[in-house]
This record gives sequence, C-alpha cells and structure tokens, in this order.
Amino acid sequence: MTRVYNFSAGPAAIPDKVLQRVKDDIPEWAGTGMSVMEVSHRSREFVDLATSAEQNLRKLLAISEDYSVLFLQGGATLQFSMVPLNLAGDSQVADYVQTGSWSKKAIAEALKYCRVNVVADSADRNFTYIPNQDGWQKSTDAAYLHYCANETIAGVEFPFIPDVGDTPLISDMSSTILSRPLDVSRFGVIYAGAQKNIGPAGITLVIVRKDLLGRARAITPSLMNYEVYDKSGSMTNTPPVFAWYVAALVFENLLDQGGLGVIAERNRAKAGKLYDAIDGSNFYSNPVEPAVRSWMNVPFVLANSDLDTKFLDEADAAGLANLKGHRSVGGMRASIYNAMPEAGIDALIEFMREFERTNG
Repeated sequence: MTRVYNFSAGPAAIPDKVLQRVKDDIPEWAGTGMSVMEVSHRSREFVDLATSAEQNLRKLLAISEDYSVLFLQGGATLQFSMVPLNLAGDSQVADYVQTGSWSKKAIAEALKYCRVNVVADSADRNFTYIPNQDGWQKSTDAAYLHYCANETIAGVEFPFIPDVGDTPLISDMSSTILSRPLDVSRFGVIYAGAQKNIGPAGITLVIVRKDLLGRARAITPSLMNYEVYDKSGSMTNTPPVFAWYVAALVFENLLDQGGLGVIAERNRAKAGKLYDAIDGSNFYSNPVEPAVRSWMNVPFVLANSDLDTKFLDEADAAGLANLKGHRSVGGMRASIYNAMPEAGIDALIEFMREFERTNG
C-alpha cells in the first residue's frame, strides 16, 4: 500500500515513525498483554505514560510549574464555552479579536456566558489581514482577551503575541501548537485540539496558569471545570487513552528531532517554498496579506474556478489528497503541519506547475 501526501486541515498527517510504533503496540503494549486501546487509564503503565507525556510537553514548550497541563476532551470547540465559564462572571466583559471563522465561533459561544467586546474585526476584508494592534478597542476591566493564533480556514496567522498588560491572554492554538517555540509565560490559557500537530482527534490540550484556577462560576459542570481536572490529573472521567498515547509518541518524536527550534525552521522553509510557487504564477493566487500568511494552512485559488474540480481530481490521482478548500471559502487549501515532509511540498508544486502548463 502506498501512502499519499495528506494535506488535510484535520485530522491531519501523523509522522510515519509514530504510525509504525502504533502499529507495533496495538496488539500488545508495554508488556501488559493487552492492546494500548484496552489498558486501564488507572494502570501503572498508563499513569507512567501520562506523566512522561506531560514532562516531554513541558520540555518542548519550556512550560514552568506556574502552569497546569491538562489533557481534556471535546476539542477546541468545547473550550469556546469552558474559557468564559472558568474565567468570566456573567456580568463581566471579555475581549475578543475576530480574525476568521474560528474566532467568530468562539465569540458566538462566549456571548451565552458573558458580555463580549470585539476589540478588532477583519471581516471587512474577508478575514485576509490582522488589524493593527494600535487600533484595538480593549476594555479597561476585561476578564481576559481571546484570540485565535491561526485561522485554519482563511490561512491567516498572528506573527506576534498581543500585548495585553495584566489582562489574562487566552489563545486557540489548535493549528500552530508545537510548530515552533512559544513563550508560554505570556499567556493565561492556551488550548488546542489535537488533530493538527499533536495526534488523532479525541484529546484536547489546555495549558492554564495556576492562579486562574478556582474561578469557575457555580453553574459550571464538573467536566468543564479546569480546577477539577487539575486536581484529578486529567482523569476526572475515563480519558481518551489511545489519543493520549499517540500524543505522547508525537512529543517523543519532536524531541528526538531536536525540538521546536528545528521544527520551526523546517516549517518556515516549507511554507516559503509553497508561497513562492503561488506568487510566481499568474495561474494561482493567495488572498492573504503576506505578513500574516499562515505557515500551517495555505489557501489558494485558480485563475479559472471552472477548473477546480479537475484540479482536485487530478491531484487526488497523483497522490495529493485533501486539497479542497473549506466550503465557506472554496478554492484549494494545503495544510502543511509538522508531519508533512518537504517532499510533499515539492510534489504539490511540481503538480501545480504541470497543471498550469496544460490548463493555463
């Protein structure tokens, strides 16, 4: 069987070495005589794995002991509710930056639980830029400021960490986490769905500064309370053990490759090569301001949209899978997370050039 180059925005590609390890462990794991999918989350073997996973993640991101690391369920979307429930009272205001579909969804959910102040909004140019921070209309008493570091659909990425003073900074980093080094100390809460750079869907990473624990309002369900998970070691109920296990392997793999500095340079080079190919053509184009183009998600359109279906069909036949753009924007999108090798970028560029030659 031949593996294709998977450009899906998520669930996304997983490193080949990790997949091979998973294959070996599925029938029998860690001397338990059981599959990793069968083992108890309370077993010594799995508790050791969970501890190791947290320690390796702390190494990768230089996370201090001032932060709790939680492995939860519900995806990043559940965090749209958990953040206001844990950090804002119903009469408090929370600041949000709206730069695309995911921050827009986060705002809609937060409005159910608190007052929302949209400090900046790039909808006026179809979410193709990030408003200059000098013009943000921040509240003086906000419970927190929330932003989405990378808008997966539009391919817009913050090239900076917002300056919010003493206000807790909250970020959805589902598409950028582990793609480069990060100054965690700048944040109150970082959350990320796993299915981009962490592992399979089913587990959600939350990094929360410990002084923000214990603020959840009384109506907050136990399974949506950060403090409850902190006290239980993320095992308040049965966690997704298989997804946690794969995440642990991914963390090991990243450390084995030299850490996030090495990964960042590779990701920068991959994205730069693809954007150069798009910009050097009159047949393809990318609508996003160059300064805020995503390293992880590269949308592009053809000069003649009537050729979209043909492009996708031929790309799929060539082993270039899941290039269709999100239904809300159309066109194409190449998601090039950590596990996408440079060879995949080269293969895509070669295909694009040949398609342009025969159809342009």
